[in-house]
Amino acid sequence: MKIDLHTHGKLSKKTEFSLDYFLSMAREAKANGLDAVALTEHFNTHRFFDMVNQLNRHFDYVGDHYIVEGLKVFSGMEIDVLETGHILAIGNRRTIRELRLQLEPYSHKEEFIPFETLLDWTDNAGLLRIGAHPMRESTPLIHHSPVLLQRLDGFDVNAKDLYAHGPEMANRVRAFASSLGLPVFAGSDSHQPLQFGSVLNQLKRDCETAEQLRGELLSGAYEIHISPCLDVKVKAAQMMKELLKQTMAIA
Repeated sequence: MKIDLHTHGKLSKKTEFSLDYFLSMAREAKANGLDAVALTEHFNTHRFFDMVNQLNRHFDYVGDHYIVEGLKVFSGMEIDVLETGHILAIGNRRTIRELRLQLEPYSHKEEFIPFETLLDWTDNAGLLRIGAHPMRESTPLIHHSPVLLQRLDGFDVNAKDLYAHGPEMANRVRAFASSLGLPVFAGSDSHQPLQFGSVLNQLKRDCETAEQLRGELLSGAYEIHISPCLDVKVKAAQMMKELLKQTMAIA
């Protein structure tokens, strides 16, 4: 099973959820050889529950994923923490919904949830928890206590950071993760269809639930693939995203 563990279903946090746009994302993911994605939309995106409710109305849900024109779309969320950094949480849609409701008082920048509190809330929730883009200048994770970071399942080798800093960024993230005894996983961080296929994880087995997915990843039964076209894919996606934002007058 080929899966991208960090994807978005909207052009930006400020846009309304568009089913047509989401379907264009899913179709492009399939066209780039993906069997599955984790939909890790920002927890404080505009009208988060409108997106979830539309997915529930339009698509079947099996295990911990929607079936979108043959693509498995695992439920998830990207969460900001107070001390700076983003955490991906992937699990059953009911668990994700309940966690999002808990996070409502922590939706604004000055009031984001403390990292340790988020870990305490989710330790036994059956979630796959990934530290997103741990060395990105704007949202680093490397300043957090190793004791807290080691409670995560791994870190994100992120296509946007590979584009910004080159292949060496993957080695830096691997070295940081290794120092904590943790693995790394691939995520495109796509907000735009053209970015799919830039990076992916190839698992040896298909997975239906987040628990199965977590087990396969933590057993090491996967390979990360980085596309030789990564730079073109990410650059084209970023240019198209900016053009669409300008057209829609989004800041």
